[in-house]
Amino acid sequence: MMTLAMGMRQSLGLFQTPASQGLGIAVADFALAVSIQQVAWGVTQPFVGALADRYGTRWVAVAGSVMYIVGLILTATAQNATMIMLGAGVLIGTALSCTSSGITANIAARVVVPSRRTLAFGIVSAAGSIGALLTAPLAQYLIKADGWRVGLFAFVALGLIMIPAALLGGRADKLPNGTAQDRELTFGGALAEAGRHPGYVVMACAYFVCGLQLVFLTTHLPTYLASCGMDAAYGAWALALIGGFNIISSWGFGWLGDRYPKRLLLGALYLLRSLTLAAYFMFPPTPISTLLFAAAMGLLWLGVIPLVNGLVAQIFGLRYLSTLTGIAFLSHQAGSFLGAWGGGYIFDVLGSYDLAWKVAVLIGLIAGTMQLLMNDRPTARVAAQAAG
Repeated sequence: MMTLAMGMRQSLGLFQTPASQGLGIAVADFALAVSIQQVAWGVTQPFVGALADRYGTRWVAVAGSVMYIVGLILTATAQNATMIMLGAGVLIGTALSCTSSGITANIAARVVVPSRRTLAFGIVSAAGSIGALLTAPLAQYLIKADGWRVGLFAFVALGLIMIPAALLGGRADKLPNGTAQDRELTFGGALAEAGRHPGYVVMACAYFVCGLQLVFLTTHLPTYLASCGMDAAYGAWALALIGGFNIISSWGFGWLGDRYPKRLLLGALYLLRSLTLAAYFMFPPTPISTLLFAAAMGLLWLGVIPLVNGLVAQIFGLRYLSTLTGIAFLSHQAGSFLGAWGGGYIFDVLGSYDLAWKVAVLIGLIAGTMQLLMNDRPTARVAAQAAG
């Protein structure tokens, strides 16, 4: 389920130029739709997470899968920018809350022992990366051969597979998501704990930068390469390489997160990613530099997810895991909105992405430094449970 949901989402940037040209809309209009998607995803994630924590994941995931399919159909049949914003923006964004890491982490946390929990989060995150490796080349081939609408209808067919996958994954609802003591923790109590923990606040703020950098790239890298005179196919191959190498990143950072301090790994990841962005955009792109950049970014991509999920479980336990990761993810999606829409706006106004990548690098360096210094101590409640 997550493989398809994340893969198709990460490939939407390939449709930006052909859909904008075909419908006679500005690049910023399509970018705004992707930005709306990020906001819808972020705003709904805490509420969807609370539903999953309270009632289980199965029907949340099924409903999200159906909504994803409807959003793809509306986008494929769009006649104007409004339909793109509703389909690719609102519907797919809300569906992602129900079918991506906020829900799949809940499932993974229940079926593994605590000492391997971060690794399990990494395996789930890697599943999302496999999607981009598969869907990006497929989308590029169909766009070139038959047009962007055919490519989106192919995504509709793939989306149908998400429904039985959601039903199967929901079987984890039979397993507990906390201790007997956690059952006494209320929703309001969980929010109060999170608000009082300075490390959680720092992590959520740094997550903003993660969203900005990643969605800026997935949305605008194909357009950037086209503006530099490179074949559009390199955009698809770059996204596929990011997805492929992110399998290593997600698994590797998940494995490392069970052995070393997660905050240090997370801070190092933000810093290295920002330096990689700077090194690539400082010079004109070439086929070789673009593919090397994509591979390097893939190694620094969604390894953030198992570390963030692992930190939330380490600090607060599992009872409200989806809720608290969802609230942190809202910050991530605020950054995603700025990365998608802001990048398109800067390109339309200035004719280049120079200012956009410089901002992304600067705030990434700040976020990485903050993350290195965060407080990652468990709450008194979780510490007492561990001592017992």
